[in-house]
Amino acid sequence: MVNKIILEEYEINQEEIERELEEIIGGDSLEKIEAVFDTSVKKFDLGTILKGRILGVIGNNVILDTGYKSEGTIPLSEFDSTEDAEIGNEIEVMLESFEDDTGLIQISKRKADRIRGWEKVVDKYKEGDVVTGKVVRKIKGGLLVDVGIPIFLPASQIDVKPPGEIAEYIGTEVTCKILKIDEVQQNIIVSRRKLIEEERNKLKREFLDNVEVGQVVNGVVKNIADFGAFIDLGGIDGLLHITDMSWGRISHPSEMLAIGDETEVKILDIDAVKDKVSLGLKQKTENPWANVEERYPIGSKIKGQVVNIMSYGAFVKLETGIEGLVHISEMSWTRRINHPSEVVAIGDSVEAIVLNINKDKEEISLSIKQVEQNPWTNIEEKYQPGITIKGRVRNLTNYGAFIEIDEGIDGLLHISDMSWSKKVAHPSEIIKKGDKIEVKILSVDKEKKRVSLGIKQLTEDPWKKEIPEKYSVGDTVKGKVTKMTDFGAFIDMGSGLEGLLHISEVSNEKIKKLESVLSIGQELDVKIVKIEPEARKIGLSLKGVTNASVQETQPQEEQSQEEQADTEASEEVIEDAIEEKGGEAEDENV
Repeated sequence: MVNKIILEEYEINQEEIERELEEIIGGDSLEKIEAVFDTSVKKFDLGTILKGRILGVIGNNVILDTGYKSEGTIPLSEFDSTEDAEIGNEIEVMLESFEDDTGLIQISKRKADRIRGWEKVVDKYKEGDVVTGKVVRKIKGGLLVDVGIPIFLPASQIDVKPPGEIAEYIGTEVTCKILKIDEVQQNIIVSRRKLIEEERNKLKREFLDNVEVGQVVNGVVKNIADFGAFIDLGGIDGLLHITDMSWGRISHPSEMLAIGDETEVKILDIDAVKDKVSLGLKQKTENPWANVEERYPIGSKIKGQVVNIMSYGAFVKLETGIEGLVHISEMSWTRRINHPSEVVAIGDSVEAIVLNINKDKEEISLSIKQVEQNPWTNIEEKYQPGITIKGRVRNLTNYGAFIEIDEGIDGLLHISDMSWSKKVAHPSEIIKKGDKIEVKILSVDKEKKRVSLGIKQLTEDPWKKEIPEKYSVGDTVKGKVTKMTDFGAFIDMGSGLEGLLHISEVSNEKIKKLESVLSIGQELDVKIVKIEPEARKIGLSLKGVTNASVQETQPQEEQSQEEQADTEASEEVIEDAIEEKGGEAEDENV
């Protein structure tokens, strides 16, 4: 520690000096006078704090008389104000060096002030004491606080949370707790954070001792997260979870609160061991589900707004905190809906019927379709079998076509009911999507919500009279190849009538592929070899019929009994397969 010898401890006895001077003067010994003066100043050691009187100010320097044989100078910048540097004022300075090249001693007021300030602070405070001072400037790692001397406030000790730009504290007064006093380095470290934490712990204990569950308290929003908001209750932070903010639906806490907002919350739970407090905002008001059955009786019609859409249905807001679910199955009586977004969108206003209420689970089941009468209720009265109506071809499938006969109601026109005589492979051969056609009601199944339609039934069955009268076995007729299969070719005989030319009836020669002798669109003369009105089949043959376009590679020969038996057997198998396939097609459902 710097030597703190004070001039008063080494004052020269003025009477003794005067007495010696008289003796010296009497003896006219100048050398003796100087020797006495030198003796008096030898007791001024470097680092000594001296008292001096201001003699004047020259430029930026203050001239001071310290009792030494030469004056000292102090930079004017070491004075807090010009009033402190007035002539005649007595101040303390520290002796830094004896006479320099200018003949003046080097002294410092600032260093003397620091030593005196340090002594006062050390005498007044100890570690753990609280001090208040003004932040004077920012240095590396923290701030300097003036309490008579500059003391160090580390940045980490400024506040309980990261302070951001610490330069904002310059010029403000702060109260801190002394953490460490280093007398060797003459340094003091303080903490504002420690003081804040102690104060908050005190307030926390007071809060926990005086609050109880169910009590309503005031707080300030301190922080907001995705799952909720932290509320400063004074000494302790409580968690207001997002699910406890509103009886209604919110996506994020920021929809209701902002940092710094003052709010009134209800104490839901207190964990004194973990110092945790759970808070509620919605609990300040009555739960809207308390008497929900009275406001929304089962069977009543309600209005609401679509607030959310899921793959299984749509949620409709009836009021704040009350939402009902319209399941996808309750959106339409007739439409096949793949996703609720095909019917409703978020924000839509809808009407619905209350189907069910589960108060314990806070669930309400709603129905949009039941607002309207089920069109299938009187379907049998409106569409009786046998009547003819018009409809629009809405869709085509491999087995038939769906015809819209009323709004939301489709009937099935099966492929087998498209033609009496033509073998239809696909509905597109007869109709196309978007066509408006006339159909006949064949049957109505209200329970299964199915309507069967027919086109061919619009005309009389030609197999009952027209075809048997017009064609006979042995007749030769003209026809055109429309399609070929592995077992034979279908021949268009006109007026929509088709006959089957079995592969065995093409030639006496065994043919592996029809394409080798026939082609689509080829015109032929064929012989009718079979007519079956009940099965609606006509069998055709090229044997014995002359066709220039069909060439036989060998002369006709009679089939052996074995070959004829194989042919007849194969025909029966094919015919049975065709009948079975046709029967299945007729029975196939939507």
